[in-house]
Amino acid sequence: MSDTKNYGFTTTILHGDRQKSIEHGSLHRPIHTSVAFGYADARQLASVFQGKEPGFRYGRQGNPTVSALEDKITKMEDGVASICFATGMGAIGAVFQALLRAGDHVVSSSFLFGNTNSLWQTVAGQGVGVAFVDATDVGRVAAALTPATRIVFVETIANPRTQIADLERIGELCQQRGILYIVDNSMTSPYLFRPKTVHAGLVVNALTKSIGGHGDALGGCLTDTGAYDWGRFPNIVENYKKAAPKQWGMAQIRAKGLRDFGASLGPEAAHSIAVGAETLALRMERACANAMALAQLLEADERVAAVHYPGLASHPQHALAGELFRGYGFLFSFELKDGIDCFDFLNRLKLAIPASNLGDTRTLVIPVAHTIFFEMGAERRASMGIAESLIRVSVGIEDSADLLDDFRAALAG
Repeated sequence: MSDTKNYGFTTTILHGDRQKSIEHGSLHRPIHTSVAFGYADARQLASVFQGKEPGFRYGRQGNPTVSALEDKITKMEDGVASICFATGMGAIGAVFQALLRAGDHVVSSSFLFGNTNSLWQTVAGQGVGVAFVDATDVGRVAAALTPATRIVFVETIANPRTQIADLERIGELCQQRGILYIVDNSMTSPYLFRPKTVHAGLVVNALTKSIGGHGDALGGCLTDTGAYDWGRFPNIVENYKKAAPKQWGMAQIRAKGLRDFGASLGPEAAHSIAVGAETLALRMERACANAMALAQLLEADERVAAVHYPGLASHPQHALAGELFRGYGFLFSFELKDGIDCFDFLNRLKLAIPASNLGDTRTLVIPVAHTIFFEMGAERRASMGIAESLIRVSVGIEDSADLLDDFRAALAG
């Protein structure tokens, strides 16, 4: 594989490992389970710890298997560096742990994954101001900024109601103000969208979702796109200013967010995610096509009150989604009409599985208000547009006809 030619997305992921030598000609990076790394020269060990030369220190801060996955995600996002964590929430938590201080301020989309919403509520109780806004309107983001705002945080497609943030204009606003713009790309994946194109400085990917894709490994990642000037970020500790400013952010996150916080990705999970990532594009094409067909089926059914999917012309941000994304995604949600019990409907499905994961090869369904968003209460759910009958669907790669028949039969029942 040439290291100068620009290959396509899947070719790059499949063959990127071989740009560095692999023992015994293996096509996959091996799983390195050791948590300690020895050096023949003690001076070299000290040099690695001091950041003067590359190398591995201790398993909590990374190992060769995790490093190979980080390289893969960096290529996917066209970034400059990535750091992997035990989960997607570990990655988001590292942002708070490593970059924010008491008195700082965050502007976040109000349309958030439930656990991210819970995390920001925790952060707000620890001295960091958090403003939740409707991020589909850049004006509302701008109005919420204060002199203490350090971060603006949004998701590409909101889970579960699929609102789409005004991604490009928010990026331009953050660029003008010198604010770190963080975009959670989990619902689109680097195949459908690269947040770097809208000036995001950090990208979050829940590797558990589409990138791993098979529901068999937890993981998360932060990628530095190179779009943000870390020289403008006021909270960088002097220790991490020894290198060029473009390296400051990731150096501090790896130390303060990974080493100190300890949410490390294990090598076995890293290997599983890396192998799953090879078929990301193929799986996303199939899942997006299935999602469109299923959303259209439900929208046309008289027993369905509403379908929330960016691929439908009825979606408020349909045109924006078409401009931004390669496809409309694998996720949608829908509401049944009054008098139809959502639990009875779900129990009639034979292929779609009641479960809480996303981006799996299998289609998964869940009654949102009664499960993953139950803890936040009815008032907060209502403010996010989450109806009591809302069902979230993470569409898999089953044969389309079988999937459509399953939902038809459940509605008819």
